[in-house]
Amino acid sequence: MFYSCIIILDGESSSSVHDAQYFDDIIGEHVYKPDVPVQLIPFKGLIFKSLKLAIRMYSEYAEIGGFDVRLSTQSRFDNKIIKKKHVICNCGGKQKKKSCDTLGTSGVRRKRNSNSRAISCQAKIIFESVYGTPDYKVFQFDELHNHPLEKRSDLKKVRQMSYSENEFIVHASTSKIGPTMAHKLRASLRGGYEFVKPKVVDYKNLRRDINRVIVYKDAQMIVNTMNDRRAHYPNYSFEFNCQDDVLDCMFWADEMEKAYYAEFGDVISFDATFRTNKYRMVFVPFTAINHHKKSITVGSGLLSNERIESYSWLLKAFLKTHGKEPTLVLTDQDATIKQAVENISDDLFTNTDFRKRFSKLVWDINMKSDVFEVKWGLLMKEFNLEDTRWFKDMFTIRDSWIPRYFSDIPMCGLMKTTSRSESMNSFFNTYSESENLLLNFMMNYATAIQKQRNTQRELDRASKKASYKMQTPREIELQALKVEIKDEKKEINCSCEHFKRMGVLCRHAFTIMMRCGVKEIPERYILKRWRKDVISRNYRFSSVQSNSGDCENVKLVNDSYYSFESCLDIVRDDKKRLALFAEKQQMLLKEFESDYISPGLKSKTDGEVVCKLLGVTIPIPEEINIDVPEVQSNKGSGIKKRIPSADKNNKQ
Repeated sequence: MFYSCIIILDGESSSSVHDAQYFDDIIGEHVYKPDVPVQLIPFKGLIFKSLKLAIRMYSEYAEIGGFDVRLSTQSRFDNKIIKKKHVICNCGGKQKKKSCDTLGTSGVRRKRNSNSRAISCQAKIIFESVYGTPDYKVFQFDELHNHPLEKRSDLKKVRQMSYSENEFIVHASTSKIGPTMAHKLRASLRGGYEFVKPKVVDYKNLRRDINRVIVYKDAQMIVNTMNDRRAHYPNYSFEFNCQDDVLDCMFWADEMEKAYYAEFGDVISFDATFRTNKYRMVFVPFTAINHHKKSITVGSGLLSNERIESYSWLLKAFLKTHGKEPTLVLTDQDATIKQAVENISDDLFTNTDFRKRFSKLVWDINMKSDVFEVKWGLLMKEFNLEDTRWFKDMFTIRDSWIPRYFSDIPMCGLMKTTSRSESMNSFFNTYSESENLLLNFMMNYATAIQKQRNTQRELDRASKKASYKMQTPREIELQALKVEIKDEKKEINCSCEHFKRMGVLCRHAFTIMMRCGVKEIPERYILKRWRKDVISRNYRFSSVQSNSGDCENVKLVNDSYYSFESCLDIVRDDKKRLALFAEKQQMLLKEFESDYISPGLKSKTDGEVVCKLLGVTIPIPEEINIDVPEVQSNKGSGIKKRIPSADKNNKQ
């Protein structure tokens, strides 16, 4: 036990008094004295070298005694130096009076909160500055409490989360793991809930504290962060646009995305996705196909709305960043045309015969344009669709969506629909959530990109290590495997135009080459975009980061975790060696704690800590020139169904 009590009877309470007075009488009947070693009990006149050391002493005393403390009032000299500082028991102060009327007609049901820590406990300590020195002394010390003291393990201070725990919660959120699930995960990793001191509510409060620090500075901070990356990261591009000092659009692409576009930017697709941030800004990733036929991101943008002007700005920023236009761009259909489809009878879309014939007509890439137009007219006439607006509009813009009309464009067969973009949007949505700040969104985006590029590296390694079994004894197959460059000028044409559409020779071409005795693939038919080393052979990406010191710290932290876990794995099954390992860890901890000054009893999350948690390398700005956008109502952002708060109802 860390506490004892002395009972003093002040007298009996009357049953006729009000509830609040009765509560005060019951509390007043008992006083409690912390059971703390004599050498740790402060006394009047005790001097400390600084106020931080003084507060730290009382905090440690309170932890052993079984109560929490908080910083209270203070007074200052004319030179702003603190003259007196009050540190009180966490149960000090008076309970705020609240009204509750269950018969109220406002329509808002209020839940009465009967829990309160404020019970007028008088235990406190007052530190006073020693004039002319940086020292502080104990001016007043009140030891007794009017409430039962707690076990050390139940104190709020013990529940206080360390930086590593805060970091765990933030990093978990980048993979769309919320605080409740993060707490469960932490308990599982630790071996039980008893080994996780913070509660679920503490995990949830971290987001609240971070939002409280950032609040309306979110847009300014994200722009400052991206500008800092542009200044320090090699070949990093960032563009943004503001309307009336409000963030309207932004586009960014790093060195790797630019390299991908340079090699694979012949055909790209882009489509908007929603619900990735609390302002409902539209997220627009640009997607290409790499040499593994996998989707890759070659740039991304955020738009506050879906106006034509916003998309025009985004495409201009894209072209400015990459310096060249793609040969073919696929995007989603206009929203107004989508709405027109709703007016078409459902029976038509459930008609199997119509769907089969319509699909065959649209996707037959070998059909001549004039033949397509005749067959389209016959199909419309057969199903009485000549006057249907949607089909008429789609026929008018047939050269923008019928594959036959752009089959002459090189590599047009890589993508035929926006399914790649839709799949990419789904991929990004597994990492982001609708309540994200812009800073949180960028962290989630970075995690998703890391996952995408890790998959790319794994495919590259597998491709280089793979060995292929020859299906025929022919030399041309062996040469196709090695892909050696030879100076050949033989021209190969095939009516299927597979090479033009996909960039790879068709089986017809290989058959003819083998019959003609050709032993090597001509150089012109080995496109660079399909080579194994298309990226690594031509690009040497720099590892320079915005703050190399932080990167070194991250590496040291990861190395320390690895060393600790490796040692633990070695001694885990040896009780004697495990006890020795734990003892040495405690000795090392005490050595580091001896000259460590705790951040203290801060009621709000420190700004520097928030920046560090969110990966922001610049301080929180004091001057705000760019405001966050208003919450938008874009087509995919959904309908807000949350019940308004009581305050909003009262205002209305």
